[in-house]
Amino acid sequence: MNLRDSHFVDRYMDSLAQVRPDTMVFDMVSGMGLSTFTPSPTYAKLFLPLAFYKNVSHRMLSLDGDVKKLSPTEEALERALLSVYMNRPQLVSTTQSKLDIIGPTLEVGEQVREAHPDLVEQVAPTPIEPDIIAAAPIIHKPNFWSFSGDYYLQFLQNYVSSNWYKAGESSYSMVGAVTLQANYNNKQKVKWDNKLELKLGMQTTKSDSLHSLKTSEDLIRYTGKLGFQASKRWYYTIQLIAYTQFMRGYASNNPFVFSDFMSPFGANLSVGMDYTVDFFNKKLTGTVHLAPAAYNFKYVSRLALATRYGLKEGKHQLHDIGSEITVDLNWKFNDMISWKTRLYGYTTYRRAELEWENTFVFKFNRYISTNLFIYPRFDDGSKRDEHHGYWQLKEYASLGFAYSF
Repeated sequence: MNLRDSHFVDRYMDSLAQVRPDTMVFDMVSGMGLSTFTPSPTYAKLFLPLAFYKNVSHRMLSLDGDVKKLSPTEEALERALLSVYMNRPQLVSTTQSKLDIIGPTLEVGEQVREAHPDLVEQVAPTPIEPDIIAAAPIIHKPNFWSFSGDYYLQFLQNYVSSNWYKAGESSYSMVGAVTLQANYNNKQKVKWDNKLELKLGMQTTKSDSLHSLKTSEDLIRYTGKLGFQASKRWYYTIQLIAYTQFMRGYASNNPFVFSDFMSPFGANLSVGMDYTVDFFNKKLTGTVHLAPAAYNFKYVSRLALATRYGLKEGKHQLHDIGSEITVDLNWKFNDMISWKTRLYGYTTYRRAELEWENTFVFKFNRYISTNLFIYPRFDDGSKRDEHHGYWQLKEYASLGFAYSF
């Protein structure tokens, strides 16, 4: 086998020519009688790691007279290699077969001559990358609203003082109430709280021969607050409270209408500060609203009720300015007992109005509970009663169905 027939050597020399085709001139060992030479497969063995070439031993040890003659240079190179194989075999680091497997250090194009043209070189196909379609980012808009509510329908026993400003009497009755809340908080110092309270109770009394059914509880009340955060717990707040009732209010055996829808209607608009209450590991929560400036509006559609609600006789409306405080708290003692309280105070420094609503809730399970409601009220703008003065009181205890979400 001739050195020029070596597939590996041919590819190696093509690699050298590809890298340095114009400048590759090498100094030869002076003992070989050559000063310089140009790249050729003949001299490849001088620049490769010492390897055992099969054709060298085959040629030198062959008894066949048909072996192709070599040039003096080629014969000198092969004799030198054979001398190393025989005398210093430990210097041989690889074989021609291994070099053919490894291949050249540089892949070249058409310059490489295939030693076996009958074999087709297998090339791994280039994978087809899928087209990447830029997808629009999905942005989830945050929901800054929260909703909650309470419902109950219960039977009750209640007590009403004789001078209660909307009239009524002690009796056994039934009451239903709904409280809905929709609150907005953008987590960036803006809050808007909305609460709607609806309550209607009906009663029958044996002593009343004129009315088979009368109201014991009747309330429509909206409370709205728009707040801008001043610190962790304090907000600059605008508060609106508006209230009226559903139906006419009667006293027993009396045809006179003591209250009605829009008789009275009250609205209070105030500007002040809100303090957020959050104590005892969130068991006591709520707000305290302090308003040094408040505008109060009262309207009575029935002129006959004007003086009863602090208006001048013959007048439908009352306007005044004063100060206001509103406290809304919810104290959850445990999973079964809680206390809701609302304290409202308004004064013009000529008259004062104070309401304190207290609801104690005792739960038996998720749907059954009993309520104890205590509601003292003071209003020196109304007519003074001979027995109770300007104080009024309402109380009831009820048992029935309740649901919260």
